[in-house]
Amino acid sequence: MLLTAKNIAATQSTPEVILDPDGVIIIKGRSMNKNAAEFYKQIERWINEYICNPAKITRVEIYFEYFNSINSKILISLLRKISEVRLKDKEFIINWYYEEDDEDILAQGENISSVLNIPINMIIISESDEE
Repeated sequence: MLLTAKNIAATQSTPEVILDPDGVIIIKGRSMNKNAAEFYKQIERWINEYICNPAKITRVEIYFEYFNSINSKILISLLRKISEVRLKDKEFIINWYYEEDDEDILAQGENISSVLNIPINMIIISESDEE
């Protein structure tokens, strides 16, 4: 079965998610839904299929405004799973975007990097970038 792109629209409590079999995964917005496991289950299924035949380079782009601890645990699990592409001699990149005055999002990205023992590119979004 050919893996197709999947786009999930953002809601008040869930992020926009773009899953592209060409190796791009984007998670953007807020992730504070109470039923996080259910929301992320569809993403986990897609990732499980993707890692069977990953692109040469897999790039994960994360732009969080806010996410809570439950969602953080699930995100760590998903990133751990998708990092398995490295076992297939593929390149794996995580870009973590945060606003320059958002110490919390920066700290959470650094924490996830250390928990997973995976380098994460911390990228500042300045006010002018958003215009």
